[in-house]
Amino acid sequence: MKNEADLESGVMTDKQKKMLVRICVTLVLFVGLTIAGRSGNFPWLTQFPAGFFVYLVPYLVIGYDIIGKAARNIRNGQVFDENFLMMIATFGAFGVGEYSEALAVMLFYQVGELFQNVAVSRSRRSISDMMDICPEYANIEEDGQLIQADPDDVEPGMVIVIKAGERIPLDGKIVEGESMIDTAALTGESVPRRAGVGDEIISGCVNGSGTLKVQVTKAFEDSTVAKILELVENAGSKKAKVENFITRFARYYTPVVTIGAAVLAVLPPLLTGGNWGEWIQRACIFLVISCPCALVISVPLGFFGGIGAASKLGVLVKGSNYLEAVAEMTTIVFDKTGTLTKGEFKVQEVIPAGKGSEGVRDETPAGKSSEGAGNETLQGGQEETQAELGKEILHLAAYGEGYSNHPISNSIKAAYGEPVDVARIEKAEEIAGHGIQAVIEGREVLVGNGKLMKKMLVASFAEVKSSGTVVYVACDGRFLGSIVIADSIKDGAEEAVREMKQVGVKRCVMLTGDRKEAAQAVADELGLDEVHAELLPGDKVGRVEELLARQPAKERLAFVGDGINDAPVLTRADIGIAMGSMGSDAAIEAADVVLMDDDVRKIAAVVKISRKTLRIVKQNIVFALGVKALVLVLGAFGAANMWEAVFADVGVSVIAILNSMRALKVK
Repeated sequence: MKNEADLESGVMTDKQKKMLVRICVTLVLFVGLTIAGRSGNFPWLTQFPAGFFVYLVPYLVIGYDIIGKAARNIRNGQVFDENFLMMIATFGAFGVGEYSEALAVMLFYQVGELFQNVAVSRSRRSISDMMDICPEYANIEEDGQLIQADPDDVEPGMVIVIKAGERIPLDGKIVEGESMIDTAALTGESVPRRAGVGDEIISGCVNGSGTLKVQVTKAFEDSTVAKILELVENAGSKKAKVENFITRFARYYTPVVTIGAAVLAVLPPLLTGGNWGEWIQRACIFLVISCPCALVISVPLGFFGGIGAASKLGVLVKGSNYLEAVAEMTTIVFDKTGTLTKGEFKVQEVIPAGKGSEGVRDETPAGKSSEGAGNETLQGGQEETQAELGKEILHLAAYGEGYSNHPISNSIKAAYGEPVDVARIEKAEEIAGHGIQAVIEGREVLVGNGKLMKKMLVASFAEVKSSGTVVYVACDGRFLGSIVIADSIKDGAEEAVREMKQVGVKRCVMLTGDRKEAAQAVADELGLDEVHAELLPGDKVGRVEELLARQPAKERLAFVGDGINDAPVLTRADIGIAMGSMGSDAAIEAADVVLMDDDVRKIAAVVKISRKTLRIVKQNIVFALGVKALVLVLGAFGAANMWEAVFADVGVSVIAILNSMRALKVK
């Protein structure tokens, strides 16, 4: 629609343009009437009824909607708001013959409203960019022709066609074609990434160059774009403590000042026999000054700008309360795999029994042995070469892990390099917390940790000291050797930890279910303050509880994770931060902040945005209350006129709005 297009391009909407025309017309009439009145040639401009009706025309041009809103709100029982205050103040000015001041108040109030609307549109634009990721259709090939279907009607397993320039409608895996994918709408990154056959792509991104055929992996309701849209739509409902305070403040403040104005207009003349017109005018000035627009507008606008600034970076903050909490974060707790490390396990070394740490390096796929290679070695008692034994260890480990899709299992099978024929696996049983016991071609095979080897009393078993994950392999009660598997640290993880400390985070902690040696190696490399390893999901919650108990009341703890097992911890932490690309649906749902491109370096940037936003909000509150309090006192004693009252309301509002817009800027 036209209004939406205008919003995206930064141009005023039709409604805002009409308001600008009304302001310009009224301003011309106001200036003309002011000049005419001060010339002395038209004395009737200040007299009733001629002056009243002449000024009433531009007054209604600029203020008819304010009067209408006030009337509707009164009818609905919502009396005390800024529309009511403006209506009563200007009606009072007309009543005491101050026609030009009544027109001026309404005119400049509408100027402030226009500033507000334009500012809100601008701050909303960065968030609305995320709303535009919703696809309108998906291409399905039928009888050699492309048919546009509703994404809701496309089921997992179906193949869709995405042409160059089209938005990706559903999550899936590329089965044909190669292209550059623009992920800017989701991640904030302007550099496209290359994607080809076998790569996973997510909905909401734009296909840049070539035509792609994609096999859908998730229904639309479960897709990345659907989850993001739901999060964005719900973000505005969660207010910060400062916002809630201002809402409650305005609820009581407005009736109080209205009653105060009524008392100011009636009581002094009754007690002193003073001029009624003078005191009614003071009351009108009091009402104009007391309008809480600067607070009611600028505070939520500031938070809205902060959320918009974060979205520009590809970070979704689900509400202003969470943005406020990020500013108070002093402890951050990371999951390891998938958060600080890539979660891409790879076999680093194969160590035959009795060879210490000098094993067979996995420089090339090691499982290229023929089918019976290991049988002769194990059963014939011939002298084994290191290479042959290394291949046999991988061969048995791959078959032992044949039914598992765990990342460690997949890394072993990848290093083996050949398809696993599950028909050769006669029996396979998982021993919880230990590993796999299997029968492979009549041989009893054990694949697991040191606890498994000790439990099954494996002969000649010897533990290997390594920072990586060690998988031990035994066959027919005899220890064959071990496989060292390691996860690589994410690009930018070390930088992320360093930047955390630069923005004032006191403790960087890692929780993981991995071995102590592997966890400590990662912690040392990244410069973490604490590390807790070999934890079950329930243990992570307990550790976070301990950390929460140790921190001061006004400080906040954040947890960063990506898996289903992290969901309980994400919920328990003061701030839950999830990976948006690799993270599970459960983790994203439980989190308060979502990193759309999984870049943990952006957390520090969000901390800066949050603290900047809070500074701006507090500046607006102090400035608005200070100016209003001063002019209110002056107005009550007759030392402030209507023009000063207009500045205390509209002027302060405009200044506060412009200050709030600084929250949108991202350095």
